[in-house]
Amino acid sequence: MSNDFARLGVPTDLVAVLSERGITTPTPIQTATLPDSLSGRDVLGRGRTGSGKTYAFSLPLVARLTGGPRPRPTQARSLVLAPTRELASQIEDTIAPLAKAAGLRTAIIFGGVNQNPQVRAMAAGVDILIACPGRLLDLIGQGHVDLSGVGITVIDEADHMADMGFLPMVRRILDRTPRKGQRMLFSATLDQGVDVLVKHYLTRPVTHQADSAQSPVATMDHHVLRVASSDRTAVIADLAAAPGKVIVFTRTKHGAKKLAKQLLGHGVPAVDLHGNLAQNARTRNLDAFHSGAVQTLVATDIAARGIHVDDVALVVHADPPAEHKAYLHRSGRTARAGKAGTVLTLATPEQTAEVRSLMRAAKITATTTDARVGHPVLTDLAPGERTYLTPEQAAEAARNGHTPQPQAPRRPRTGTPRRNGSSRATSAPAQGQGRQGQGRPEGRSGQARQGQARRSDTRRATQPAGQTRSAAAFSAGFRRGR
Repeated sequence: MSNDFARLGVPTDLVAVLSERGITTPTPIQTATLPDSLSGRDVLGRGRTGSGKTYAFSLPLVARLTGGPRPRPTQARSLVLAPTRELASQIEDTIAPLAKAAGLRTAIIFGGVNQNPQVRAMAAGVDILIACPGRLLDLIGQGHVDLSGVGITVIDEADHMADMGFLPMVRRILDRTPRKGQRMLFSATLDQGVDVLVKHYLTRPVTHQADSAQSPVATMDHHVLRVASSDRTAVIADLAAAPGKVIVFTRTKHGAKKLAKQLLGHGVPAVDLHGNLAQNARTRNLDAFHSGAVQTLVATDIAARGIHVDDVALVVHADPPAEHKAYLHRSGRTARAGKAGTVLTLATPEQTAEVRSLMRAAKITATTTDARVGHPVLTDLAPGERTYLTPEQAAEAARNGHTPQPQAPRRPRTGTPRRNGSSRATSAPAQGQGRQGQGRPEGRSGQARQGQARRSDTRRATQPAGQTRSAAAFSAGFRRGR
């Protein structure tokens, strides 16, 4: 009901913007924080990524700025700090329709791109400035940004700021904003570094904890696949070739680039996301994944925080993360908005002890299986017909953000109907390879698969004759030097 937000105090024009986007029911973090944030209180909100924190601060931000004085040149009336460029862009996408309805100007500042458009955006002053700390401090030092008029400051993903070593920058920025202004801080966890910000910069904050930082664990299935080093890439290609969006995590930027290239060689369209990419490439790749044009994203931990992508049903830790918090944040890319999801961690023989310690620290009970390409557990965890393009087609899809035109008629699909009535292609797991007696109707957590635009039909339609085949056959041919 659209008046659920109105009852919390959200202005009617902003409620209408939410309704146009099908957002009618507040999430727990929004319900908890909006009455206080709309009244001007300092707010400390704890909630996991995907819990609705962006609207929790965007709505009061726009509502409280509406009707205020116009900013002077280079000034900002409010400031939203985000740790990564991707998150900053995502926040701007959320705020922009609200700001437009209220007649407010926004600007976004981050590094990795030419600063001149950002300088021009600030020249006339803005109502809402969304920024990453490094570039913001650069422009402040050059005299292009003035924070003396900031009345509302938001720090999003504060714990990620701490993890990335940004807290000294954040403190320098906050020292330039008026002490009397409203401040809102949102974080998945409240570690020591975040607590320092709270104590120094928030005044009698109202604290709301709508859910636990580990709450997604209950809606995920966790699996460890023990694989030989020589089988690692082929197993990942098998999983990624199934229908549905997949995020594959690596520890290093080089590892992400290399694995994405290897997947293209296997005929699986994949894009990478890491710090070595230019901003336009990062934006292009993330847009391709968001839209579903490319259904496999290979990323470093830069994508583990704050990035919202709908209907990611499978997260694969190609490299086990260094510590358990990273495991939880990476895994949080699935099991969002009340849906279930599946998380797989690959462990080579030398990584087995490390992964066991990681699961223990994360308080995760995972099902462990010795696996290789062709093992029934892969089709249980990532159901559906495996579809491969030629390496050239896969590269074209990743480069251009769309699947090449079909060269052969679509293969007929068979399989059991989903609960929403549509059909899906499946590869039936061998007897006894199901979900340990849990009785879930679809191998990759049923709820996460419902309503999702699976691996796009165009991807299946683009197979040249004979390109769609079993993963085992494909991998065998690849290893023979194809």
